[in-house]
Amino acid sequence: MTRNLRSRAAIGSIAVATALVLTSCSGGSQAGGGEFDPDEEIELEMSWWGDDARATMFAEVIDLFEAEYPNITVVETPVGAPDDLFNRLATDFAGGGDTAPDVFALGGAKPQEYGELGALLDLSTVSEQVDYSNYPDFSLTNAQVDDTLYGLPTGGNATAAFVNVDIFEQAGVEVPSEGWDWDDLIEAANAIGSAGLTNAAGQQIYGLDLRIGDIIGTYSGQVSELGMYDWEGALDVTAEDITGWYEIEQQLADGGGLPDPSVVTANWQLPPDQQPFTLGQAAVTFGYSNLMGAYATAGENVQMMLPPTSTETSGVALLPSAFWAINAATPHPEAAALLVDWFLNEPAAAELILDTRGVPFNPDTLAVVAPLLSEPGQVAADYVDVVLEEGVVAPPQPAGGAIMNELSQRMESDVLFGKATPEQAGQQWVDELGVALQ
Repeated sequence: MTRNLRSRAAIGSIAVATALVLTSCSGGSQAGGGEFDPDEEIELEMSWWGDDARATMFAEVIDLFEAEYPNITVVETPVGAPDDLFNRLATDFAGGGDTAPDVFALGGAKPQEYGELGALLDLSTVSEQVDYSNYPDFSLTNAQVDDTLYGLPTGGNATAAFVNVDIFEQAGVEVPSEGWDWDDLIEAANAIGSAGLTNAAGQQIYGLDLRIGDIIGTYSGQVSELGMYDWEGALDVTAEDITGWYEIEQQLADGGGLPDPSVVTANWQLPPDQQPFTLGQAAVTFGYSNLMGAYATAGENVQMMLPPTSTETSGVALLPSAFWAINAATPHPEAAALLVDWFLNEPAAAELILDTRGVPFNPDTLAVVAPLLSEPGQVAADYVDVVLEEGVVAPPQPAGGAIMNELSQRMESDVLFGKATPEQAGQQWVDELGVALQ
């Protein structure tokens, strides 16, 4: 079966699931009692990544939760970037997990990685407290190990290109249109980055604000049959495929489209509100669709579109943006499950969170969120509709794939600083990730 046939069939399944989500109109959490004692004084720690705005919003959600469950106190420990949390969890779980938060966000291959290690709570054991019966099957794949579910998705997102039209016009460069390819991006970014433009604060304007982790998966989906991985958890891309990406970066660096390598590497862990694109310092960036609200502040005319592709495939997949998981070592699993259920299924929480963590997969939650979306949120929702027509379905990232972001960044640094050729970086990327997947 060809990739297009496989992808279209899977996309059709997603479209049906999404249609069911959109047509559902009931609401409310179905958290149950189980062994939860409403008179026991309980303290839970909850961790996530994100900017100050997310921390403020989640604090409001938690205030409502504590009002509903006055015997539960939630200690909030947010961090700025995903790796800050993942590094902490690695240390906590290496020590047995007793110091890890009770509830925390995970992304990428982390649910499978920690699920295999036994660090995460089997959610079927707290099904009376957290309801996931309405979630479409495809949204749970990345958090399942041997048919055991270890996390629930916060919502769905898809990689997009964000374009600051004002900067293109300021540089006298034609604004990209749907159907653009990587040569188009390279030409435009190099022209803008070399034009000597500055933003209102006097800061240099770049052609492309790049974080490789936000685009390497989509690029892999464009140049290979299935994407980065196959359905058995092995690599589906070749060294030549990955070399092609680093060659694109090399052309952008040589032509002025990228900032200095020290700026590129410093930007890896920046939250959205501090990224060059958001500050009006770049014409293009890549990110997930739920970031439209943040990126819209970059200028008066910011557009979202499919990323460039030089093949007949967009490579864009509708993916869970993050997962909520529960520490297997928590002394209060039922209370922790109630907190997860609150964040995912409670209408009052949904009215605050909206689509900032992706388009909700729970039909009840989406029915609450859909009428309340802002203009940027509507733009992101419309983009998700485009992905359902033009996108692909990617096999989940296997547990060994947890090194992918760090490896991609390390090879990117070597290329941009002249320590490796794109060919050497592509081969090392495949070699190291291939070993990690074994």
